[in-house]
Order: sequence, then structure tokens, then C-alpha cells
Amino acid sequence: MLKGFFHVPKAVNEPVKSYAPNSPERAAVQAAYAEMWNSKIDVPLYIGNEEIRTGDTKTMSAPHDHQHIVGTYHQAEKSHIEKAISTALEARKTWSKMAWEQRAAIFLKAAELIAGPYRAKINAATMIAQSKTIYQAEIDASCELIDFLRFNVEYMTQIYNEQPKSTSDMWNRVEYRPLEGFVYAITPFNFTAIAGNLPSCVALMGNVVVWKPAATQVYSANLLMQIFKEAGLPDGVINMVMGDSGMVTETLLANPHFAGVHFTGSTGVFNDIWAKIGTNISKYKTYPRIVGETGGKDFIIAHPSANAKQVTTGISRGAFEYQGQKCSAASRVYIPQSLWPAVKTQLEADLKSMKMGSPEDMSNFITAVISEGSFDKLARYIDQAKKDSDAEVIIGGNYDKSKGYFIEPTVILTTNPKYTTMETELFGPVVTIYVYEDAKWAETLELVDTTSEYALTGAVFSQDRYAIEEATVKLQNAAGNFYINDKPTGAIVGMQPFGGARGSGTNDKAGSMQNLLRWASARTIKETFVTPVDYRYPFLGEE
Repeated sequence: MLKGFFHVPKAVNEPVKSYAPNSPERAAVQAAYAEMWNSKIDVPLYIGNEEIRTGDTKTMSAPHDHQHIVGTYHQAEKSHIEKAISTALEARKTWSKMAWEQRAAIFLKAAELIAGPYRAKINAATMIAQSKTIYQAEIDASCELIDFLRFNVEYMTQIYNEQPKSTSDMWNRVEYRPLEGFVYAITPFNFTAIAGNLPSCVALMGNVVVWKPAATQVYSANLLMQIFKEAGLPDGVINMVMGDSGMVTETLLANPHFAGVHFTGSTGVFNDIWAKIGTNISKYKTYPRIVGETGGKDFIIAHPSANAKQVTTGISRGAFEYQGQKCSAASRVYIPQSLWPAVKTQLEADLKSMKMGSPEDMSNFITAVISEGSFDKLARYIDQAKKDSDAEVIIGGNYDKSKGYFIEPTVILTTNPKYTTMETELFGPVVTIYVYEDAKWAETLELVDTTSEYALTGAVFSQDRYAIEEATVKLQNAAGNFYINDKPTGAIVGMQPFGGARGSGTNDKAGSMQNLLRWASARTIKETFVTPVDYRYPFLGEE
């Protein structure tokens, strides 16, 4: 509930900088990249006011140059995780009582630090350790994270202002309390913005957090912790730990004060976490909130009326930006026979023109996939497609990990709409295309809806409004974010709240008021001004 009346700064989306040749922002990020590339960092566990170095370390390298070590990070033992829990719970005693505007100020300041003095550095960190091009780093690590921080404050005030009706003789109000306990935040490698948002939006609502970033994202996660601290986040509110995933999760989920999990990652891992929570449910002081965004097998379907160039651009960008390592990346495509020759011709030209290499060279559109494990998995599927009779690699299909984990943008054409790469999430620069008969539009919509266990994003391209309406209705459960005449990636905070259902998560819409509500526990307070002194109601009177 709002205490007093304050106007918070109106949230506006952060403009994307161009990084054009000779621009000041290009020079700034190049300088930051060079400085960080030529130095090594040592990332501790952040627990309360301590930076703990356990001596059990792992190295961090650049996916596009895996022999180049950019730093090390320390891994926790079980005792450190237990310490993070107790530290968070101690911090909760004061943080949960802090006035909302004081919490808001911290994260608004963090947004401004990223927008200004830390912009080049957070982008460079994301380029180095996550192999994003400067544009992909800018729209993620800078713009989207800034938007999350600003819009979350605005959403928080809207939530607190949502109050019940009162009358002259009673005052009703709702208090949005923090959850009773701590929240476990688990973040992925592919978006620095997600890594920053999942713990910070929970903390904004007055909760305390134990945060485990992905091992392949620790490099930029370390910088996020430094930014939060400089913004004034009190010690112990967000505690960052690294270590064996199984041990960390087991320890946190076994604690009776576990109050929720905020997760982005694979469907399998999320399923395991949910199962563990169920097993432990009788231990907890409160029913935990379970919020997760998981996998995707995102689609593009083109109607015969679609514009071939628009469809091709949707595929080229939707499937291959950031090497297809977005939860929302297009990975299965349905093209009508009449459109296929034109789409194929332009797709071949597009992919032939794409340069691949280090993100330091800003003329590259494609860089490396995140790890050797990811590389090997993708290579296996590509090799299998080369052997299978119902599939053909028609563009790309080459790969090389001698220097970096480079996989050429690859297009598989299949005659089997249930071929494995039409169903399995690959998380790489591989897209599979199925060409359908023009007359089988309705049947193909049914295929799109039933082929995958996931339901994250999808797109329809058409110039026929009846076909658009038909697809929108038929595919209402196939994607939590549905795009008409656009690629299925690029959701913007404040514009397209993001999340999917089915095997893609709980659809709690990151970047919306809906998500923040999951991190509050409402208490209704009724105050009666003139209290009754007689139990009798008028209906009890005699005739």
C-alpha cells in the first residue's frame, strides 16, 4: 500500500543506440571490449557484505575464442548456500519494511547507471562471454534491462494503488506484503537482461533472493552485482552464488523458509524443480510461488497470400540473430508451395551474405554458440539430417570448433512435418522448413498447433485478413507471444509482456504487473469506525 503520494518517473523505453562506424558509442564499447579482453577477473560469491573466494574455481572463456581465458569464478560448498539463506533472511527483517519509494529509488538508479556510465562495459561483457554482436548486446544488456528496471517500478506503484472500495462507516485496504521467506532466482546464459531482472524484480517487491546465474553468464552477472551495489542495494538482499546446480538447488529447496522460485531455463530442469518442491511441500512455512519460463520450438507459418521477402526476412532474423539462442527463436517454418521458390532464393542470398566471426568485428552477423556441449549437440542433429531420407540440409550445415564454437546458419528442408528437428528444441542457428500444399492451410494450422510440446512464440505471415483471423483463433494456445507479419522474437518491455504456456512455462509474463504480483502476498484490512454493540439484526423484530 502506498504511504503518502509520490509521482515516480514515467517509464519510457530506452532508445537503442546505432553503433554506426565513427559513432561515440561504438568507440566506447570497442575501448571497453579491449580493456576487458586483455584483463582477467576473479568472481567471488556475493553473500551479504562478503565477497567469498572458496578456491574451488572454474575458468571463463569467450565462446568465439575458447582458448582465451577472461577470468575465473568461485564455486560454493553447501555451507555457503546455507550461509546465503541465513544472510538473506536476516536482511529481510529490515528490507521487507523499507518504504516502497526507497526500494524504487535503488533500481531506478541502477537503470541510470546502466544507461550511462556502465553501458559500454555491460555490452562489452555480454559480447565477450556470451558472444553477442554489439546490436544484440545493446538491445539486451542495456535497453531491455533498463526497461525492466524502470517499468517494474511503475508496475509496482500501480499494484500498490489497486485498492478495494470503502464506505463511510468502514475503510478497506489491501497491503501487498513480501513473501514470508526467501526466493531462489535461476537465470540463463542467453540474456543479461533476464539475469538482471529475475532477482531484481523480486527484490523490488520487498523480498530477499539467493541468485544462481548460469555458469556461462557469470562474467556479466558479476558486473550486475557491482551495479546493484553501487545503486545502493543493501547487503544480503540479493546474494549471488555459483556451484554445482544439483547441490545448490537441493539445499535451497530443502529449507523451510523457501518461498518461491523465479526461473528461466530448460523445461526438464524446471520439471525437476517442481517435482522437488512437491516432495518437500510439507516442510515449507508457506506454499512457494513457482514462476518459470522454459523452452520453445517457435514457429513461422506463411499463408499463400504472404509477401515472400517479408517471410524470408522473418526467417533470417528470427532464426539466426544471436545464433538462434533465444527462447523465442524461429526454429520450425511452414511455407506454401507457391511461395517456396521465392523464399528459398532470397534465403540463400541472405545467408550467403551473413558474415560469421568474433563480435569484436562489428560487420559479423553470426558469432559462436555458447559452449562445446551446445556445439556438439547441434552438430549431431545436422549430421543426422544429412543422412536421413526425409530431410535435407539445403543451406549451410558446416561447423568448426577449432578456435570458437562456430556453426554455420543451417536450413533443413523436410518432407516429414513431425521430423525430429521440427519437434526438438535445438537452441542454435538451425531452422527446419516444411513445404505444404497451398490448399492445406487449415490442416497445416493443425500441424503447427499439435507438433510441439512448447507454446512460447509464433508468427503468421499473410495479407489475407480472414487467414490471419483463422490462424489467431486456431493457434491461441500454441504461443504465449503471437506475431502477425513479424518475426517471433524481440519482445519489448512495456509493449509485449513475454511468456508462454504448455511446456514453455507458467506464462507469468516477464515485464508486466502480472509477474510482480507473484512476488507479493496480499493482506486485506477492514477497519470499522462505529462498531456494533448488539448482535440482533432488524429481521429478528416481531410483526
